[in-house]
Amino acid sequence: MSSTTRDESSIAAPNLADYGRARVDFDWSSAAERLEGLGDGHLNIAHEAVDRHARNDRADHVAIRWLPKRGESVDLTYGDLQQRTSQFADALTALCGRGARVATLAGRVPELYVAALGTLKAGGVYSPLFSAFGPEPIRQRVDLGEIEVLVTTPVLYRRKVAPIRAELASLKHVVLIGGDASDGEGDPVGGVIGWDDFVATGSPDFPAVRTAADELALLHFTSGTTGTPKGAMHVHGAVVAHMVTAEFALDLHPDDVFWCTADPGWVTGTSYGIIAPLVHGVTCIIDEGDFDADRWYGTIAEQRVTVWYTAPTAIRMMMRVGLDPVRSHDLSSLRVIASVGEPLNPEAVVWGQEAFGQAILDNWWQTETGGIMIANYRAVDVKPGSMGRPIPGVDITLLARTAEGEPALDDDGNPVEITTADEVGELAIRAGWPSMFIGYLGMDERYAKAFIGPWYRSGDLARRDADGYYWFVGRSDDVIKSAGHLIGPFEVESTLIEHPAVSEAGVIGLPDPTAGEIVKAYVSLAPGYEPDEDLQRDIMAFARKKLGPAVAPRLIDLVDQLPKTRSGKIMRRLLKARELGLPEGDTSTLEGAGQ
Repeated sequence: MSSTTRDESSIAAPNLADYGRARVDFDWSSAAERLEGLGDGHLNIAHEAVDRHARNDRADHVAIRWLPKRGESVDLTYGDLQQRTSQFADALTALCGRGARVATLAGRVPELYVAALGTLKAGGVYSPLFSAFGPEPIRQRVDLGEIEVLVTTPVLYRRKVAPIRAELASLKHVVLIGGDASDGEGDPVGGVIGWDDFVATGSPDFPAVRTAADELALLHFTSGTTGTPKGAMHVHGAVVAHMVTAEFALDLHPDDVFWCTADPGWVTGTSYGIIAPLVHGVTCIIDEGDFDADRWYGTIAEQRVTVWYTAPTAIRMMMRVGLDPVRSHDLSSLRVIASVGEPLNPEAVVWGQEAFGQAILDNWWQTETGGIMIANYRAVDVKPGSMGRPIPGVDITLLARTAEGEPALDDDGNPVEITTADEVGELAIRAGWPSMFIGYLGMDERYAKAFIGPWYRSGDLARRDADGYYWFVGRSDDVIKSAGHLIGPFEVESTLIEHPAVSEAGVIGLPDPTAGEIVKAYVSLAPGYEPDEDLQRDIMAFARKKLGPAVAPRLIDLVDQLPKTRSGKIMRRLLKARELGLPEGDTSTLEGAGQ
């Protein structure tokens, strides 16, 4: 018998019960004092996430429960994690000294999490790489990041690293999970060692290095319209924001069982798949398997997951499967379901209420912000389709733009802030939050352009309603200007997927000599529907009725699938490039690329 009904009397009270009060009272300095620190302003992410728990009554609490694709689950307590990360840190220090730059190229296996935290514990810089990358994006990121040590698997090494090893000037050592030195025979550089042999040389008592709060800790690569990824740099002090945002937006409590489905090769998989939950001392579910609705629902039921952080793509896939699999499992343990990756369509929020008995809480942030900036909250009313309201301690504004898309300036040269409700502007954040990136590696000029006055320019367009909720409109370079109208692709896409035949939609603007641009939509169909002209006309008529002729698509293509990143973002720029025959730019984050 299925169940999504929770016993409210046994559920922990929300961490953020009074949003307005928290906005007034919160300050980052007080939040930082809640962490243990290492004295004299020193702070180490791994110490806060692992060691401080291992020294108290949480040493025997399960930190990571790994669910392999096949076989029995494996538990690592905070005590286990402390010893294993110390062994890695000590071995790394002996190999490279302090400050080593380490990348991981692996799936969801325990060794990846140990390597990430061990690198941070040693005072190194950690950079995750997506395991489905092909050789070229791996080469780009290893070279740009000057990576010295790569932790990967024998299979990935042979397929993707060995063929380009001679080109990787900075890479001195490769540590193979489940392998040994023999797997590196014939390597032109050498330095290949098995995981077990590597960590065996390290002491389980290695203490966390006393890193400064402003010392480089994380290097996350984010792609753009050019062929060169940008390396966003974050410091150890970012852990303050990881703690606070997980407390407010994800409502984490120490006894939670938390499941973040994000791939560990991306920023979400690091910030909220590793750091934030462990700082709170919770149990993290790590599932090696890929999406399968029945497996996922079974995992929630069997592991009694209380907080589930997933992506819109996964939610839409669950919607396609229907409600029957949901109702065949006991999901009553779930207290919070949250989503990130791209804006969550209103109908998905409503579906969550029907399927799980609660709204799915959307939130917004970027690689550059390092943590959640805008969110919906457990104890605050949810408006389906809205990103929510700013995290306490984070100041958000909307900046006016000129007709050319540049920031509008007042007579004194300061950016003009939008104060009226429902007017579209560029979403900007006042600089100074702890997880703000400190630069793009080797791209000082590009970093400087990301700021104007005291504001970080996100490049996203949004509107703010009269209640202070923010609504995503689109990337500044995605917004369509048609016959004097400013059309956000997300609004059109959200309407299209309300049609029962539409599973997913991507919308772009195409040049038009009369209107400037016209709206074109690419639609993938739900199971049971076949593409034909009648269906195409029906979808177009549906959109015109809902949106009006000025906003609805003029053209619709029915396609098998849409190009998306692994984190679920529809790559509109790729749709446009392919439509217009333009350069595609960096496609290394494209779902399926390099596999």
